[in-house]
Amino acid sequence: AKEKDATRPVTLVAIMGSPLSWMEHCDVICINRYWGWYILGGELEKARTAFEQEVDNLWEVFHRPIIVTEFGADTIPGYHGPPNVMWTEEYQSEYIRFYLEVAQERPFIAGMQVWNFADFAAIQSIGRVGGINHKGIFTRDRRHKMAANVLREFWLESQ
Repeated sequence: AKEKDATRPVTLVAIMGSPLSWMEHCDVICINRYWGWYILGGELEKARTAFEQEVDNLWEVFHRPIIVTEFGADTIPGYHGPPNVMWTEEYQSEYIRFYLEVAQERPFIAGMQVWNFADFAAIQSIGRVGGINHKGIFTRDRRHKMAANVLREFWLESQ
């Protein structure tokens, strides 16, 4: 890519567990991260620490902007409970909050994208209640979940 057009930034999206060598030639480090969902599920404090350590390490190694291209937690609409109970709206809200707080504290995190805007059909499996990916901030019929309020808070603060 650089040989074809040296002016264009180059990146790839590194999934969890991918080697650092994948990022060596990137101008922007892009990562999909699910600390607190697929890894350390139900352990938000440990997940936050792991995420903080990872992005701090990426900055130390590469000194390049980081974009978190995916992060999210599945939530069953209307399911409520303590914030440490996975699949609840409270869990998704606190999960998203800690990712946004970590980014807010680190100017080298250039952007983030919550996965996903709205719930969507997926394959049936034991990890997909009703064959739906429930990581949306909105339901399939566009009703907001509690996490939408967390995003609103952060957007209003940044204006």
